[in-house]
Amino acid sequence: MSRDSTSKVLGVAFLLCLICSILVSVAAVGLHARQEQNKIEEKRKNILQAAGLYDEKLPVEQQFSKIETRILDLQTAEFTNTFDISGFDSRVLVRDPEFNRQIPEERDLAKIKVRSRYKDVYLVIENDQLQQLILPVHGKGLWSTMYGFISLASDLNTVKGFAFYEHGETPGLGGEIENPNWKKQWPGKKIYDEDGNTRVEVLKGSVDQTSADAIYQADGLAGATLTGRGVSNLLKYWMGEDGYKPFLEKLKKGGIKL
Repeated sequence: MSRDSTSKVLGVAFLLCLICSILVSVAAVGLHARQEQNKIEEKRKNILQAAGLYDEKLPVEQQFSKIETRILDLQTAEFTNTFDISGFDSRVLVRDPEFNRQIPEERDLAKIKVRSRYKDVYLVIENDQLQQLILPVHGKGLWSTMYGFISLASDLNTVKGFAFYEHGETPGLGGEIENPNWKKQWPGKKIYDEDGNTRVEVLKGSVDQTSADAIYQADGLAGATLTGRGVSNLLKYWMGEDGYKPFLEKLKKGGIKL
């Protein structure tokens, strides 16, 4: 057969593709465990960062040992042992009709349409006392669903940290939710007012620090009004009656054993 024949060229191309496919498949299978471990480590890193506990000089696993993971049933506002914590992922569970809940449009402030009935929450406990509670939150921005963690102090109202770890917002605009200067304004902000109303919000402009409402407000994102509005809405949803608020109120009253 001629070296330049069509059959020879196609045969070599097919063989090369087959070999490459085998190598890629072997690599994917062989690295799967490591990839999953990297995902877990990255998630733990983001939780530590939201809590202000991350130290890049120390192993993530060592630092995360200070944090306890619990599964929260949003319907009962109680912790549950229904799931194995090590394999739990609410983002997978939300696709299961048995465990998800449709959100009526008029109550869907976060524009997520459906959520898992169960969420993984994280507690920092010292001397049997709750020091921080880290909660996962998510909601629609301008272009994407934004995923993050918000950490609350022991009063379950004061923000200790707030950070997004995944989104598809416009770099330099909505993507500024990752900017350290924007994130550092959150510690000390309050979620609820004295009457228990959810007041936290991102403004369109800058916060007037002389205003009595400044404690509930964060600076907006220049040129990214819709992203800022999305952040406000997801916080109002998850910190509201359809989100964590019933659980937080029960926890404040001592109705939940840690």
